[in-house]
Formats: sequence, C-alpha cells, structure tokens
Amino acid sequence: MNTNINKVHFVGAGPGDKELITLKGYKLLSNADVVIYAGSLVNPELLDYCKEGCEIHDSAYMTLEEIINVMEKGIKEGKSVVRLQTGDFSIYGSIREQVEDLAKLDIDYDCTPGVSSFLGASSALGVEYTVPEVSQSVVITRMEGRTPVPAKESIESFAQHQTSMVIFLSVQEIEKVVEKLINGGYPKTTPIAVIYKATWPDEKVVKGTLEDIASKVKENDIKKTALIMVGEFLGTTYNNSKLYDKDFKHEYRK
Repeated sequence: MNTNINKVHFVGAGPGDKELITLKGYKLLSNADVVIYAGSLVNPELLDYCKEGCEIHDSAYMTLEEIINVMEKGIKEGKSVVRLQTGDFSIYGSIREQVEDLAKLDIDYDCTPGVSSFLGASSALGVEYTVPEVSQSVVITRMEGRTPVPAKESIESFAQHQTSMVIFLSVQEIEKVVEKLINGGYPKTTPIAVIYKATWPDEKVVKGTLEDIASKVKENDIKKTALIMVGEFLGTTYNNSKLYDKDFKHEYRK
C-alpha cells in the first residue's frame, strides 16, 4: 500500500455510552475533517466530539460504493477521514468489504479498537464471564439469518459445552434461540439475560431462565439492538472482593 497518503481511520465507537470510546478514538474523532458513522447503531451523542465544520455522513443511508467514494474524496483532498463503527469492529463489524475496496484504490487505513457491547453488557450486570469451577470460556455467536452460520458453529453445538455464551443479532427470534439452547444441552433452569442497548441511556435488562425468557422479552417489546447472555455465570455477583455463587453456595476468590 502507498504510505505517503493520509489514512482512513476505522474507530470503534464503543457500546453506546459516549464516554466509553477510547482516548485514542476520541482524539481521532475530534480531529477528523470527515466522519462516516453507522447512524442506526452508533450513539449520535458521539458526534458532539466532532470539531466545528466537520463533514458528517450517516452510513445508514449510504451504499458501500457511496461510503468508499466519500473516503476517497476526503483522502484526495488531504483531509482526516474517520469511519466510526459500532462497538468494536472485530465482532460483526463488517469492515472487510470496506478495506478490500480501499486496497484497490491504494488507500491505507488503520484501526482503533473499541469496547464491544458484550463487554458493556457484562459490566451493566456486574458479572464475570469466566468464573472458577463454573466457566472458563466464552462463546460469542449469532443465529443464522441473511448471513449464514457454518453447521459446525450452530448454537446447538456450542450449547453442548454449557459454558458462558453471548448471542448477537438474534433477539428477534428469541423463541428459536431458546429451543436451540435447550436442544443443545442447557437445562431449562439455566439463567439467561437479554440486554437492550447496553450502556445507552435507555438500556433495558430482562432476566429469567430458559423457561420464561421468551415471554418476558415479548412483554418488554424487545425486537432488536439487544444481546442474549446465557450461562451459570449469571448467577454470580461481586461482594467484598470475593465472588459468590448464590445458587451453588460456593465461594470463589478472584
């Protein structure tokens, strides 16, 4: 790639709370001349950090070609261009197509990570995904939809391990998710939580078990922008620098 030209800066916006962007991401955003942000997913309050006169584009109303054209134009004009992506772009971030097109144009880029929503969700609940004697692994996955999922990565296959699991982009089919989790091996009494817009001002948390979570999600009219968290780790809380499992009466030291 040609390194003698300006770079496009991909910046992870964080899970929602405008203060959860990294310091490096904030600096890039506040100095940008052109910002393209994922308007349907990124908290618009983050745009308060942009300087006066910054050219702002909402990619919710743009095609990939239009996004690349804005980037190319900005780079050719010697401007600082920031692509503001939701959460951290390494998880369902959809930047691969963009960087491939930038490579064709010999435009360089760099990436500044962000706080993923699955981390914001655990903090909102005050839980730890990895708890001694309960779970030492975290599965991050999604239901198949318009984007297919390899058969070997089905929710049922992951559920066999009964470890901590976070399911993205699937709350609209919560009943199917629950069915797959139970068929895969999780007991019906397994704790589960659905977090709508984690860390946003209008965050909503719905807790239950695999037996009743679907009805609770419907009662709360949650249909999108939510994470599903499942596993026995949800039965744990922090207390005086120790971790206690309320259900199993075990005491764990951090």
